[in-house]
Amino acid sequence: MRYPPAHKHATRCRIVTAASAAFREHGVEGTGVDEVMRRAGLTHGGFYAHFRDKSELVAEACVEAFDEAVVNLSRISAQPTAAKRARLLIDSYLSAHHRDNRGSGCLVVAVGADMARLTGSTRDGYSRGFVRHLDRLCDALRLARDSGENRDRVTQLMSSLVGALIFARAMNDSARSDALLASSRRMLRKTFASSP
Repeated sequence: MRYPPAHKHATRCRIVTAASAAFREHGVEGTGVDEVMRRAGLTHGGFYAHFRDKSELVAEACVEAFDEAVVNLSRISAQPTAAKRARLLIDSYLSAHHRDNRGSGCLVVAVGADMARLTGSTRDGYSRGFVRHLDRLCDALRLARDSGENRDRVTQLMSSLVGALIFARAMNDSARSDALLASSRRMLRKTFASSP
């Protein structure tokens, strides 16, 4: 039985969504096609009706994960000052909720190390998505009037956020992890979210 094109597209979207969450939870290398298809409610054999290989799926899942952040960026962008925009990002990014919910969290933290080890179209696709995401962050945060300085400040802030979240997730002691998140929030607020 042949399915209409809309069904095939919907199924492909379901696979990409399942992959996006799985890659953020377990990393690219730690997630097999069979796990993605199981999460999507499909059989492993159906994968190749939608994708050439895992690398094509990874590239699409990364695009979806970066695109999911647009809603949060819209909330940040709506804040009236650079200090309030930075504070909203800092507080939401370095929250216990973000630390504990990897499947819906930041893609950079989840798969950045995997991407550094990959080559070809997968890494190229991730890199393009990351650059576009950084551009969106710069537009949303507006931490400086000069575009070059804004990009430098946003890059520094994001590097600090990513590092702090990686450290917090790596700790096996939840009290220490909470303390690290709190101290990182305080320090980054002083640097990026103190009112002029």
